[in-house]
Amino acid sequence: MKSAIIVGAGHRSMCYATYAQIHPDRFQIVGVADPDPIRRKIAAERFGIKENMIFNDAFELSQQEKLADSIINGTMDEDHVPTTIPLLKKGYDVLLEKPFAVSVQEVEKLKQAVLETQRNVMICHVLRYSDFYVEIKKRVLAGDIGDIVSIQTAEHVSYHHIANCYVRGKWRKEAVSKSSMLMAKCCHDLDLICWFMSGIDPIRISSLGGRFFFCRENAPENSGNFCLIDCPVEKDCLYSNRKINLEHPKRWSAYVWTSLEKIKNPTLEDYENELKRKDNPYARCIWKMDNDLVDRQAVMIEFANGAVATHNMIGGTSRPCRKIHIVGTKGEIEGTMDDSCFTVRIIDPKPDREFSEEVVDLTHYEDNTGAFGGHGGGDQKVIEDFVDLLEGKPLSISCSNLKDSINGHLIGFLADRARLEHRVIEFSESGKFN
Repeated sequence: MKSAIIVGAGHRSMCYATYAQIHPDRFQIVGVADPDPIRRKIAAERFGIKENMIFNDAFELSQQEKLADSIINGTMDEDHVPTTIPLLKKGYDVLLEKPFAVSVQEVEKLKQAVLETQRNVMICHVLRYSDFYVEIKKRVLAGDIGDIVSIQTAEHVSYHHIANCYVRGKWRKEAVSKSSMLMAKCCHDLDLICWFMSGIDPIRISSLGGRFFFCRENAPENSGNFCLIDCPVEKDCLYSNRKINLEHPKRWSAYVWTSLEKIKNPTLEDYENELKRKDNPYARCIWKMDNDLVDRQAVMIEFANGAVATHNMIGGTSRPCRKIHIVGTKGEIEGTMDDSCFTVRIIDPKPDREFSEEVVDLTHYEDNTGAFGGHGGGDQKVIEDFVDLLEGKPLSISCSNLKDSINGHLIGFLADRARLEHRVIEFSESGKFN
């Protein structure tokens, strides 16, 4: 049996750690390190962690001798590299949440630490593990559509998701979270592009975008500063926290109600009182926040073999979804992850034909998750692959190649710079930036 210590007992790491409850014969959570005493207590109770294996933070843990086989690192973005490197040096293998770094400099530091320690770092690119993208990858590897010419991806971030995480939430300011919207939300998608193009390096990046909607200029006339305290137009507002959170208390509970974690069974009154606290960012008018992340961005990438890729992030959509369209020299693949199906079209020049078409429906594929379950079922499959890695077993085609992971992150960093500087950036320039 392999063991792990949770570092940063937030929503993501606790999600991965549940694998130990499902497969106690293979994996065990034996420790936790987190500065929040409530989070430490929740993790300790859930996984039966002994008192001497509870630590105040990653630094305290790193001062001990090696106590487990591995680390599940779910700290905030800016803490990923600073907490991971000392633990690699202690001999741990690490499952690391994405984005795994917040700068080009951090990417290089982590790469060097992996080379020096010869330990394993698996990045939580969970979408690689969803049935939807795995089946598309298999078609690409089989040569069904020939060589890739173009990849188009899009992520539609729903109105309630962007409101709760990137406008009112803890990722709303880049100076605080250290991650741009592109890196916080779309490094999944940039990684997928590099995964499909695996072995071929990007050479040029450009990007356009900005903050279009969630800014003070768009606040409704006569709106207040706090939805439930002083806003006369709250009842007519799509982004009222009453409509987004109070009437959907379970939807974003891991983020919106963290201050209520000490209460075992919070009532509707408890939730409402939280949204009436002036020091609570979720209480504030969405147009009068201190947010500075973009709410829409387009990224364009050219690869060394001439193939191109684009990614569009659109925030504030009615329906959340991820779309992909890969065009090859023999055909194309097109689908929407949230529909749990994709279409394969192959060029067919026979009389009365233009192409053959196959619809691949994953709604009842394998474990019946299809596009459902955490990240299309990928949350549990990535930790399963990590346990296989610890046990020395063969890994899946989804396992993150560090070079592809690095390329995906560098594309994101360079795209943000290209957007700000209004220019095309050569991928080779990445070494010049911190």
